[in-house]
Amino acid sequence: MENKLAPHIEELTKALESISINVDESQIREELEKLLDFRVPLDEAKRTIIRKFRSASMPVMKIKDITAVLKGFEVTGRIIDVTEKTVNLRGKETVIFSGTLADENGACTFTAWSDYSLKSGDVIRIKNAYSRSWHNRSEVNFGERSNVEKLSDDVLPSMDELTKAPIKKLRDVVNTDLSVSTVAIILEFSHRNVNIKNEEVTIVEGVLADETAKLPFTSWISLDGLDIGNTIRIEKASVRMFRGVPSLNFNNNTTITAVDTSTEKMPFTFESSNKAPKPTLISEIMENDGMFDVVALGNIISIRPGSGIIIRCPECNRVIQKSTCRVHATVEGVKDMRIKAILDDGTGAVSVMLNQELSEIIYGKSMVEAEDIIQKAISQEAVFEDMRKVLTGKYFAIRGNTSSTKFGIMLVASSAWVPDNDIWIRVNALKKHMGNDQTGDLDNG
Repeated sequence: MENKLAPHIEELTKALESISINVDESQIREELEKLLDFRVPLDEAKRTIIRKFRSASMPVMKIKDITAVLKGFEVTGRIIDVTEKTVNLRGKETVIFSGTLADENGACTFTAWSDYSLKSGDVIRIKNAYSRSWHNRSEVNFGERSNVEKLSDDVLPSMDELTKAPIKKLRDVVNTDLSVSTVAIILEFSHRNVNIKNEEVTIVEGVLADETAKLPFTSWISLDGLDIGNTIRIEKASVRMFRGVPSLNFNNNTTITAVDTSTEKMPFTFESSNKAPKPTLISEIMENDGMFDVVALGNIISIRPGSGIIIRCPECNRVIQKSTCRVHATVEGVKDMRIKAILDDGTGAVSVMLNQELSEIIYGKSMVEAEDIIQKAISQEAVFEDMRKVLTGKYFAIRGNTSSTKFGIMLVASSAWVPDNDIWIRVNALKKHMGNDQTGDLDNG
């Protein structure tokens, strides 16, 4: 029997190694012989062994630590809500179950591709789950190859505890928060009309701040009597993610009350909250999927293709070639200018995008002057080449929002400038980094 099992043991060993699981052949043989002694069919026995060793090696994740595109992990959570849906999957009607899963550290959406008879309030342990990005969040998925076990109710905090909106500072709002409560000041405030199901609705958009951070907000409820400079207490604001940046949404479940700062002292004011943020190392920026209102300092090490004079579609603003938009076909394009650059501060590098106004500021030439360069050179690439000569190596401060793209982290600039008197700070920081600061600071005189 030993010789008969040898090729099957070798097959199992290779299959486990292919999913980064190393198991001694003697263990595999022992498991296989045991199953065959119980008259388990050979193919089923092999599948059982792979499931067993895969399950034993799975990392156990908390919801707050789950990122997109993970495979083969274990997670325990309480079903907050679940709904049954019918979707079209490769031309076939398929019933799935989706909802919200929470533990004591966070919450996320989930999709179950098989019927596990889940109901609101269930505490479940999922083995061999995987994750994907859905609506800019990490979502847990599980199906036929997963194992779902219902656990005792006391394994996790109660529904009431898990569905409470935690009181947080803006800096601490993350993508595993479904709703939060906070106190913040309104820095920006404007109304906009949007069309929802053929009905025009007025929403309020703006920016909130406290002593830790700034975040955008959207209100779907009236904020009568509130304006820029007001401090507000927010209870049960839902958290939405856009390009890795959280934003607060006010809806019918949200309570907004004005704070009387003359009687209730706040650790921030409009002036202190509205200051430009302190520079952030690019290495830290690269660790986040998105950041709102950051400043990066560094040298431009490259001007990327696509910089210079470009032509945009008047309908969707996409860059077009030969008067053709991939969405709106043949159009009469609109001229624009932009700079796509790589900014490096020694700790990392990030892509930077500057619009026409900021491009003109740091390039030092207007779009009219840039068009003259193209006409004289009789080349559409002339401005791009000139930008490379003028800007490569230059040191700039760039302020804006970052987001994760398929090409890496992108910083879309809202302002850009040359830092004043920054050289000596940089020299001293470099000396300290090199461990050669025993002679004291350089005299900048």
